[in-house]
Amino acid sequence: MELNTGHNDRPEMTKLADPEDLDRAPSAQRYSLHSADDSVRAGYSAQLTRSRSTLGVTFMSFVLASVPYGLSTTLIYPLTGGGPSTVLWGWLLVCSLMLCVAVSLGEITSVYPLAGGVYYQTFMLAPSRWRAPIAWVTGWSFTLGNIIITLSVNFGTTLFLIGCINVFRDETGAAVFAAEAWQTYLIFLFITLLCNTVSALGNRWLPILDMVAVVMTFLGVGAIMVCVLVIAKAGRHSARYSFGEFEPTSGWQPSGWAFCVGLLHAAYATSATGMITSMCEEVCEPRTQVPKAMVGTIMLNAFCGFVFLVPLMFVLPNIASIVSDSSGQPLPVILRSAIGSPGGAFALCVPIIVLGVVCGIGCTTAASRCAFAFAR
Repeated sequence: MELNTGHNDRPEMTKLADPEDLDRAPSAQRYSLHSADDSVRAGYSAQLTRSRSTLGVTFMSFVLASVPYGLSTTLIYPLTGGGPSTVLWGWLLVCSLMLCVAVSLGEITSVYPLAGGVYYQTFMLAPSRWRAPIAWVTGWSFTLGNIIITLSVNFGTTLFLIGCINVFRDETGAAVFAAEAWQTYLIFLFITLLCNTVSALGNRWLPILDMVAVVMTFLGVGAIMVCVLVIAKAGRHSARYSFGEFEPTSGWQPSGWAFCVGLLHAAYATSATGMITSMCEEVCEPRTQVPKAMVGTIMLNAFCGFVFLVPLMFVLPNIASIVSDSSGQPLPVILRSAIGSPGGAFALCVPIIVLGVVCGIGCTTAASRCAFAFAR
């Protein structure tokens, strides 16, 4: 595994930039030259266009996490793992731990800002005797992990979409779309193909799409906050219940273990923290901007997620009714109970559905860059 050996047919970048030239160059050009040197020093020719700004990579980091989407699709785990306490305090606990991971990974990325991400960083940091096998295992794990998490996002969007449709009921009270396995699979395939098509053919428009998704996220979260707290058809819980109720119903024993299982909810929503490293070779000045994006996004996600979850805990219906509901998704059930209207609940879920699709596009893009870096 010779990562330091470049291609024989490199384009124009065959020698490092002169430091005096860097000093005289405009700032944007200086960043480009420094970034080009990063690829050359690693033995690679530059094959990707550095078109993403600081805001662009920050927006993409936010979209990769897609906190409202991730928290919505896995909300059942903390609800049965302890209820409101596990939901809220588990979220803040995991975000605190992920902030440490982001700071550490950001520090390493500032030294090795390449699309290979952790696999190349592992190769450079491991003892020379073990670097090849360790980097090989890390590379395959990182690549497969990127692909699997992308598919999990698309499948989660599929299940959430079906759950949102089933917020409507027929005359008998049954769900209007009891999806068979093959129907679920076809929807999943459609979403996956859509994400791959947009990622492959619309690369120049992806930063704009990320920005639109971020704006829609904040508008959607704001709409959910206001509607559920103002309308609250089924009433509101006290602050004592919303912040302090702990009653595991998952069956895991002891209760502390049930709480830990409930943390999967927050862990899933923050699991894409390291994926942005695969975009390093498309970012201007990646040594500083990618680490800033990773750390800043965790703090932004922690705030956004907490603000999103708190109103839901105040209008939370009986957890047993959420678990037994045929829709299979807690958020549509909570919103239907709080709004008192299936149509209103579905409308509030639309931004989350869109965010899930955009998250799938972002994950597809990052996974493709990871596979590209591992293959070259």
